[in-house]
Amino acid sequence: MGPRRLLLRYFPPGIILEYVEGGELKTRSIDLLDLSPHTDVIALVEEIQKEEPLITASCKEHVIRLVQRLQEKLGEKEDHKFYLFKVLRAHILPLTNVAFNKSGSCFITGSYDRTCKVWDTASGEELHTLEGHKNVVYAIAFNNPYGDKIATGSFDKTCKLWSTETGKCYHTFRGHTAEIVCLSFNLQSTLVATGSMDTTAKLWDIEKGEVAFTLRGHSAEIVALSFNTTGDRIITGSFDCTVGVWDVVTGRMLHVLIGHRGEISSAQFNWDCSLIVTGSMDKTCMLWNATTGAHIATLTGHSDEIMDVCFDYAGQRIATASADGSGRVYNAETKKCIAKLEGHGGEISKICFNPKGNRILTASSDKTARLWDAATGHCLQILEGHTDEIFSCAFNYKGNIIITGSKDNTCRVWH
Repeated sequence: MGPRRLLLRYFPPGIILEYVEGGELKTRSIDLLDLSPHTDVIALVEEIQKEEPLITASCKEHVIRLVQRLQEKLGEKEDHKFYLFKVLRAHILPLTNVAFNKSGSCFITGSYDRTCKVWDTASGEELHTLEGHKNVVYAIAFNNPYGDKIATGSFDKTCKLWSTETGKCYHTFRGHTAEIVCLSFNLQSTLVATGSMDTTAKLWDIEKGEVAFTLRGHSAEIVALSFNTTGDRIITGSFDCTVGVWDVVTGRMLHVLIGHRGEISSAQFNWDCSLIVTGSMDKTCMLWNATTGAHIATLTGHSDEIMDVCFDYAGQRIATASADGSGRVYNAETKKCIAKLEGHGGEISKICFNPKGNRILTASSDKTARLWDAATGHCLQILEGHTDEIFSCAFNYKGNIIITGSKDNTCRVWH
């Protein structure tokens, strides 16, 4: 029995197998996180064949061609310059956050004006205003990769779930006793998690519109949430200086990551769910074994608080953003700092890799966003024009559109 269809996944590199089992359509992915332009593709596919019974002799040639396409994509040289495409005066009151759907065809903005707006990226037109919250809309997200739903978390203690297409509100999730400050969908789009100033996180069932679990155990507000890609674990980062690792199926706490001496600002799983990275106000970033909860390494070098931290898609590099005005790139395997991102004139609040992992984008209080070469730390471009600090920035999935959100109440779209 061979696969029904083979699909390419460019970021992170992999092949998705579609097959039928017991009359049901299923998918399985083969991650090729170490693929490089120098990989021996035929040898690699022969290795895959040994591990994966669905890859039969008859489809071997096809798989080789697919991996070669992935390899070509990785080898493409890019010297893409971004140009300002649109300035959107999004809200009357300050913005809180911006986020893309997967393709980058639309994006959302949250604001102190109690609304979230949905925008068409190509035209810059407003598609919907999501109204109903009674206070600041602080945390916002699409249920990527699908993008058909939006979640908004508010200082009114509720989270609302909306239809991207119609702007209609499906559910209002009530139960938190203080402001909601972070939220996240699982990749499977069955749950949305909310983190609150009330020291708890809640997992909400999207289908049923009700709470699945309340995660209790922290002694201060929860400011960071991240599901792993398989959707069976979630981490919560708190101002109590710890990170909780929870079983999504049972709602039980599996590990408490103890070691930071300051509030947690950021926490994330890598793609294959083996590592967790945490950033803290104690000026350090820590790396943990996601399965055992063991501390692996402390990444030092910053002279002020870590504001944000992230993995690239393949989980091979870690980027940190600090209040000291610099960013750093570390090799996840050797734990060594491989590049310093220096040049901003103020703190960096947000940092992210492009999907390919060769570029880094930073947002700073110096009113600029910068684009960097992830391997060398060389600044490739300064995105100027905002008149107040930039607190949010993002790439779309292709990596050819950037969005920046600023305290000047505008959003800028760059192509």
